Amino acid sequence: MKKTYLFHITIFAFLWGCNSTAEMPKYEGKLPDVSSITPQKGKFMWENANMYFLLTDRFNNGNTENDLNLSRDKETGELRGFMGGDIKGITQKIEEGYFNDLGINAIWFTPVVEQIHDSVDEGTGNTYAYHGYWAKDWTALDPNFGTKEDLAEMVQKAHKKGIRVVLDVVINHTGPVTPKDPLWENWVRTAPKCTYQGYETTVSCTLVENLPDVLTESNEEVSIPEHLKKKWQEEGRYEQEMAALDAFFERTGYPRAPRFYIIKWLTDYIKVLGVDGFRVDTVKHTEETIWGELWKEAVATFKEWKTQNPKAVIDDTEFYMVGEVYGYGISGGTKYNYGDQEVNYFAQGFKSLINFEFKYDARNSYEEIFTKYDSLLDGKLKGKSVLNYVTSHDDGDPFDKTREKPFEIANKLLLSPGASQVYYGDETSRSLIIEGTEGDATLRSFMNWEEIASDTQRGGHKIAEVLAHWQKLGRFRNAHPAIGAGNHEMISNSPYVFKRIYQEGNYLDKVVIGLELPKGKKSISVIGVFAEGSEVTDMYSGTKTTVSNGVASISSAYNVVLLEQSAM
Repeated sequence: MKKTYLFHITIFAFLWGCNSTAEMPKYEGKLPDVSSITPQKGKFMWENANMYFLLTDRFNNGNTENDLNLSRDKETGELRGFMGGDIKGITQKIEEGYFNDLGINAIWFTPVVEQIHDSVDEGTGNTYAYHGYWAKDWTALDPNFGTKEDLAEMVQKAHKKGIRVVLDVVINHTGPVTPKDPLWENWVRTAPKCTYQGYETTVSCTLVENLPDVLTESNEEVSIPEHLKKKWQEEGRYEQEMAALDAFFERTGYPRAPRFYIIKWLTDYIKVLGVDGFRVDTVKHTEETIWGELWKEAVATFKEWKTQNPKAVIDDTEFYMVGEVYGYGISGGTKYNYGDQEVNYFAQGFKSLINFEFKYDARNSYEEIFTKYDSLLDGKLKGKSVLNYVTSHDDGDPFDKTREKPFEIANKLLLSPGASQVYYGDETSRSLIIEGTEGDATLRSFMNWEEIASDTQRGGHKIAEVLAHWQKLGRFRNAHPAIGAGNHEMISNSPYVFKRIYQEGNYLDKVVIGLELPKGKKSISVIGVFAEGSEVTDMYSGTKTTVSNGVASISSAYNVVLLEQSAM
């Protein structure tokens, strides 16, 4: 049900002056009065996910012995070659608690399947497939990223820390053709190039020159390409791979069409490793029904994995699929408009879509953002979600590219309704302007671990202070599904205070948050949220206080307050 909001300014001075025998102010908010209900321990919800997105090659080098493989030794353009980041590097940071300290409950990393072996000259110097989107063999991992054993270890370590693993998957295209990387005969088209004038010229075409487009619309049966057959034979696994394919097609009854081979290969990572979700690349460049087919197989495979690995299961959360429909914005609701037709991708298994609109909404006030997103997610997107971001690997116009507003970015991204995507280095003001780079490369520098250690400044702020702020907000978000999945209502405009309440069945979560507050002593109205005489904790400063006359009085050196009911 769509809500209306009562915007009122609480007269703190009056409330603060009330004595214990004064009549309590009446609750006048539009959200239900939940002050008499004790909240329960936080639970994971994809609608409230705090997802960390990283480029595998650019995050952390956990194994220097795999930095150079397959004779990938040509000189490249700036930031266009492999730099050493790998799966073991992600695992190291999981074990160190880096993600838990940030309140991260899901990790999405760029594809780690085997990439084309050669480089491509894109006019910016040689470029290798460091980014992971140029697949050569979906059944193998690229040696620059690590081994399947490395990936299995990473998933297991993440799950032990309560962190979900989201694989970045591609069905739309193979890697470019090079002297070392043949064309996938009978599997792809090489023309025409997309012109994006409507549905057909976005779907049945190649994204760019020399990026062969998989014939996903075809039901014509094809054989394994000769070059892949030869590769598997040389690796001694041809019979094994073909037997697995035979079993898959016999079980499902699908034709041996290109898309079903790839769906089989992708869902194998669920079957073997128990990965929790897919981030699907280039969604709008493939017929939408393909995603429903992928979803069907992924859900069944995840259920099977849980049945066979009961001790490794985190909880009963279902498989997650979020799509990159480039240009989709939350205002579109469930539809993406191609100009000549609309498509509902949420009807094809997607629980969420990446929200390209958020970086523009981030220019608005807190209340404008929060109210808009609350209204849409409780209205035409009811039961669905979006993944908000301010920075990404291929968005050349991010919000705050110069990293001058890291605290504001954290507040808006981590406290907005919907799920949040933290792009690696958002939390540490990693520079997005790298001299000598061209195009997306400037967004993809190596993670700035050295700057964190040396407490470098950027944009007028100390990186250590920026990181601490992101950590506090992230952990609070992770603990409270009300932030991303609950209902929003402003309590006070100046100073800005609001509440979020999530209630479903017998489960209740509730918080009160204040931003841009005065440092020192501050009084926060919590009427209708926390009961008179109850103890609440400001998780930003660690201060505890007792609610008196509907007010929580906090004294801290910060201008942010994150209130939750103290543990009993």
